[in-house]
Amino acid sequence: MKMTTGTFISSDGAELFYRRWVQEAPLNGRVLILLHRGHEHSERLENIAANKAFEGYKIFSYDNRGHGHTKADATFEFMNLVRDLDTFVSFVCDKEQIVQESIFVIANSVAGVVASTWVHDYAPKIKGMALIAPAFKIKLYVPFAKEFLKLAIHFRPELNIKSYVKSKFLTHDITEQKRYDRDQYITPNIPARQLTTLLDTAQRVVEDASLITTPTLVLSATKDYVVERGIQGDFYAALSSNVKKFVKLENFYHGVLYETKAQEAIDEIVEFMEECFIADSEEMSDELVKLTQKEYDKIAFGSLPFLSMTNYFIQKMAMRLLGTLSKGMGIGLKYGFDSGVTLDHIYTNKPSGTTWFGRAIDKAYLNSIGWRGIRQRKVNMIAAVEAKIVLLQQKGETVSILDIAGGPARYLIEIASKFPEIEVRVRDYQEQNVNEGRILARDLALDNINYEQCDAFDLVNYDPKIYRPNIVVISGVFELFNDNTLIDKAIKGVTQIISKDGYLLYTGQPWHPQLEQIANVLGNHQQEKWVMRRRSQYELDHLFTRRGFEKEHMMIDDWGIFTVSSAKFNTKI
Repeated sequence: MKMTTGTFISSDGAELFYRRWVQEAPLNGRVLILLHRGHEHSERLENIAANKAFEGYKIFSYDNRGHGHTKADATFEFMNLVRDLDTFVSFVCDKEQIVQESIFVIANSVAGVVASTWVHDYAPKIKGMALIAPAFKIKLYVPFAKEFLKLAIHFRPELNIKSYVKSKFLTHDITEQKRYDRDQYITPNIPARQLTTLLDTAQRVVEDASLITTPTLVLSATKDYVVERGIQGDFYAALSSNVKKFVKLENFYHGVLYETKAQEAIDEIVEFMEECFIADSEEMSDELVKLTQKEYDKIAFGSLPFLSMTNYFIQKMAMRLLGTLSKGMGIGLKYGFDSGVTLDHIYTNKPSGTTWFGRAIDKAYLNSIGWRGIRQRKVNMIAAVEAKIVLLQQKGETVSILDIAGGPARYLIEIASKFPEIEVRVRDYQEQNVNEGRILARDLALDNINYEQCDAFDLVNYDPKIYRPNIVVISGVFELFNDNTLIDKAIKGVTQIISKDGYLLYTGQPWHPQLEQIANVLGNHQQEKWVMRRRSQYELDHLFTRRGFEKEHMMIDDWGIFTVSSAKFNTKI
């Protein structure tokens, strides 16, 4: 077997170490990515990569931050591990000149949570994944350990904790136990915040597993002293893929791939991999779409349990009585919590109000997870737009940007100010938003950004003779509408005017923990229920793919709420 090593640069600039193995056998054009267990590193996967069952595959693995030969420090945020996987898959595709459909992922323990989060949030087109004893819920043994850790992190943000797991709890194989104990690259510590954000993310993904369509094999060890087995079954049962399998590994400990009967697990993986590579790629089912459509209908028109109804009523009354003390709540009550004026306050992020009590209310309001996600979405969108501006300018092209429903588009005001040589056009259906944007541009003496009142869902407004942008933005719009037929009109309109090889930047909302609360407590600009329809990233990407857009990159916040994707327009489709 031939092994090579190297490094790749992740999304935030961190340099990670990787290995590549190829057995001396005819290649089948398939790539296998092995993800090591928590505390371990890629070298420990070498014997697994050398297994004859994997002949014909090119095999890749990498050392997580703070592990093995990767010099980057361990991360305090679990989602950085997910971003590393996404970056690595892109790196492997570029290096081997393959598409994602050539890849299968095998992930053990914590890596199983990384892989399942990645397929949920990013909707990659890989052939499938095998999750080995995935650590969706870790046995912490100490009551309320997670809550105590979160409290401790407030006082010691860089707190590290040492793993209680001994080699004798990972495998029955004495030789493997000794190998583990002697390994100088085993990392016993883990940042406490990485652990708590791992557990929070795992809970989110398990509860929303019905939106995962990736073919999935789950291997569950019956003598696992490290993670809870029951929740693995909950995750599996909810998966929407037609190709899935759950296997109980009798008398196996948590370190499945190092067990005395590890070959049984490997044979299960290889059999499932073969099934995945032979099977045709699944089309997005109507049932997947209906899941979140029904959720929308339930929030918009359905009844509530008595306790929930009472809770929301109390919140609404308290906001009306005390909300005016908070500047942010006062704006929302007057103009609507979805208005451009509200967003201006959210982006400014400076607690303000009447008396110290009003400022305290405003601070809590601004720190709501939804508003934190909105602020990060703006950061990600600015980064995405600026990256495309630079790319087009390097090609010698004049940059023309269109936001089809941008409101006042403060982020584009900032971009237009930074790049005075570009042309920006912002459209919006509401006259109030258009006027507000014009005032902002006038106050900053910007003559390269224009606003016009326009319906994004009317095809008449997409005339290439009038305007032909090479960057089109669709941000924070589609979740306001339940009907994909209406959404498709806007996408079709964009295809009519976007320039050849132009770029589309679009946002998504694949998950949100406050949809019901927002609808029943906060009002929109029409003083009605503010109801949003989230779409899985699979569904959202599919809507654009069938109109000729190929997604090339995606960003997501640490809570998994808002995505920003970039896609290239393929004129051949």
